[in-house]
Amino acid sequence: MSLVVILDDRPTNRHIFSKLAASLESQVTVQSFGDPMAALDWLAGHTPDLVIADYKMPNLDGAEFTRRMRGNPHVADVPVIVITAYDDRSFRLQALEAGATDFLQSPVDHHEFVTRARNLLRLRRQQQRVKRRAATLERELERTRRSQEEALRNSREALAQVIDTLPAMISAADREGRCVFVNAYQAAISGSTPAALVGEDVTAVFGAERGERSRQLDELVFASGEPLPSYEETVERSGVRQVFLTSKAPLRDATNQVESVLTTALDITDRKLAEEHLHHLANHDALTDLPNRVHLLNRIRRILARDADAVFALHFLDLDRFKSINDALGHHFGDQILQEVARRLSLAARPGDIVARLGGDEFAVLQLGPARGEDAAAAAAQILQEIARPHIRNDSSVSLTASIGITLHPQDGNDPDQLFRNADLAMYRAKADGPGEYRFFATELNASIQDAVVLEAELRAAIEGDQFVLHYQPQIDLHSGRVVGAEALMRWQHPTRGLLLPAQFLPAAEESGLIIAMNTWVLREACTRAADWAREGLALRVGVNLTSLQFRKQDIGRLIRQTLEDSGLAATALELELTEGVLIQNAESAAGRIAELRGLGVRFAIDDFGTGYSSLNYLKIFPVNRLKIDRSFIRNLESSPGDTAIVRAITNLGHDLGLDVTAEGVETPEQLEMIRGLGCDEVQGFHFAKPMPDDRLREFVRSWPADGRVS
Repeated sequence: MSLVVILDDRPTNRHIFSKLAASLESQVTVQSFGDPMAALDWLAGHTPDLVIADYKMPNLDGAEFTRRMRGNPHVADVPVIVITAYDDRSFRLQALEAGATDFLQSPVDHHEFVTRARNLLRLRRQQQRVKRRAATLERELERTRRSQEEALRNSREALAQVIDTLPAMISAADREGRCVFVNAYQAAISGSTPAALVGEDVTAVFGAERGERSRQLDELVFASGEPLPSYEETVERSGVRQVFLTSKAPLRDATNQVESVLTTALDITDRKLAEEHLHHLANHDALTDLPNRVHLLNRIRRILARDADAVFALHFLDLDRFKSINDALGHHFGDQILQEVARRLSLAARPGDIVARLGGDEFAVLQLGPARGEDAAAAAAQILQEIARPHIRNDSSVSLTASIGITLHPQDGNDPDQLFRNADLAMYRAKADGPGEYRFFATELNASIQDAVVLEAELRAAIEGDQFVLHYQPQIDLHSGRVVGAEALMRWQHPTRGLLLPAQFLPAAEESGLIIAMNTWVLREACTRAADWAREGLALRVGVNLTSLQFRKQDIGRLIRQTLEDSGLAATALELELTEGVLIQNAESAAGRIAELRGLGVRFAIDDFGTGYSSLNYLKIFPVNRLKIDRSFIRNLESSPGDTAIVRAITNLGHDLGLDVTAEGVETPEQLEMIRGLGCDEVQGFHFAKPMPDDRLREFVRSWPADGRVS
C-alpha cells in the first residue's frame, strides 16, 4: 500500500489532486494538508512514498518546504513533485536546488499527473526494495559474523540477483568512477555483460559524454551524502533518441561511510513520445496539420514578449459560401478543399510566416515584418489570387473566393486577444463588402460592434418586456375574390425608436440565436389570434414564417402540436412558410417533419420562391402546398419580359405539381391584372393593404366587398 501526501493551500486543488492520487493504484492512502508547517510536523513521524506540493503557498513556498523536508533523514529520499504555475526557469532551479524530484505545470494535465506520479512511486518501490534487501543482507552478515570481505561479496551477489530481475538500468560507481556493480539490464543496453563492466570506468557503461556527466553528479552525492532528485536525460544511440528518468543515491559501508553511488534509470521514451504527440495535437489542426488558434495566439505572445514593438500583420481569412460546397458536394469533398487551401497558403507564405487554421473554413496568416500597409495588402491580394484558382477534385472543379481581415502591430494595439478581435472585425467587413475582398482594421469597426452589442441587449429586454407586436397582411383569392388568409409579420415597438421593421433587428436576432424565442412567440400569438377570428366567424388561415435555426434547435413537430392545442386553432388554418434555404440546409429532417405535420392538416408554403436554389428536386421531396413568388419578380413585371416569363413558369410549374401559387408584393392595378392573366391563385401586397394590427385586420375583412370583386 502506497502513502501519498498532498500539500496545497487551496481546498479545491487538494480535493482534485487527492482524487487523482487515489487513482494511481488499487491501494493508495492519501494524506492532504493545506498548511506546510502542519505537513512538516506530520512528516516528522511518518514516511510517505510520494509528496506532491504546490509551489506558491503562504508561510513557506514549495522550495523552502522541500528543503526542510530533505533535512529530515527518514524522508530525505522521498520523491517530491512540485506544482507551479510559474513558467520562469529560476523557480524550477530554486525547487531543484531545494531537492524537488519532478515538476508539473499548472493548470495540471490529469493524465500527466497520473503518469509522473506512478513512475515515481514505481521508482520509490524499487529503491525501497533494494534497500530492504540490502538491510536484510547486512543483518544476516552481522548474525553470522562472517568476515567483512566475504559478507560484502555475498551481499553484492545477492543484491545483483535481486536487481537483475528489475526492468530498470541499475549500476553503482566508487569514488574513482569505476563500476562496482552493473545489473544485467544495464549491461545489455551497453552491449556488454555485468562481469566485463565491473571495474571499468563509467564511460564504458554510459559512453564518454554521459559518463562524464554521471561522474560529476556522483561527486555531488559523495560530497553531500544525500540522494539527488530524479532528473530526465536524453541519449542518442545509433540515431535513436532515448529519454531516461534517472536517480542517484548513496550506498554506505558498515561504518556508514558512502562507498559508492547507486544510479537507477527508467526508460521513459514512450511516455515522452506520447507527451510530444499530445502536445502536437493540442497545438495543431487535425485535418490540415497547421498550427491552430492556441498555437498562433501563444506564438504572438512570445513574439511580443521578446519585442513589444515587433512589426507584423495578422490576416484572418474566411472562405466565402463554403457551407454551400459542403451541402452540395459533401463534407469529404469539403475537407479536401480545406486541405488544398492549407497547402496553397503554406506555399504562398514567406519563410518565417505562420499559417494557421482557426476552425471551420477560417484560416490565419501571421506575416512577420511588413514595413508598410501596402506590403500586407500585397500579401492579401496574392492569397486571394491563390484561393481563386480552380480547385479540382475527382473531376469536379470548384471556384472559391475568400474574405480577408488585416490588423497591423503595433498600430492597431498590443494585446494579442485584441489583435485577434481586430482581424476578425476587419474580415467581417470584407465579407460584407465582398466576396473576394480584403479590408484593414479601422477603429470605427469597434463602434459597429458596440452597436451590435447594444442591439442584442435591447432585443433581450424586448423579449422579457413584451415589446413585440404582430401585423397581418391580407391574402386575396383571385378565383373567389375573398380574403382567405393573412401573413403574420413581426414588428418591434421600441421604447425610444418607435415601431421597427424586421430588417432593422432580425439579422441581429438570428446571429445571437434570440430568433428562436421570438419566432416561438410569433407562432403562439398568431395562432391565438387566428383562433379568435374563427370564433368570430372570420374563416382565415394565418401564415407564420419558420427559420432554419428553429429546425435545427427545436422539436418543431412538438412545438406546433402544443401550440395548436393551447390556442384551439384548427390545424388546417395554419400555414407555415419556409424559405428554400431552410429546406436545403435541413433536408434530412425537414421532409419527415413536414409530412408529419401535414398529416395533422397543417399547410406549408415555400416563401420567396425563385430567389434561392430553385431546385425542382426538392419540390418532389418536400410535401408542400403552396409556392409564394418573390416580390422581386413582381416589381418590374410590366416592363420586364424576363420577369413575366419567370412568373408564368413558376405558376405553371406549381399547378402541374398540384400546388397553389401566391404572388407577393402586388402594388399596382396593372401588376394585379398581369398576375391574374398569368394564372396565379392568390395575391398580397400594398395594392390591397399594408400589414396592419389585429383589430384593423378584422375591420378590413368585414368591410371587404360582398361581391368579392378584386380590382
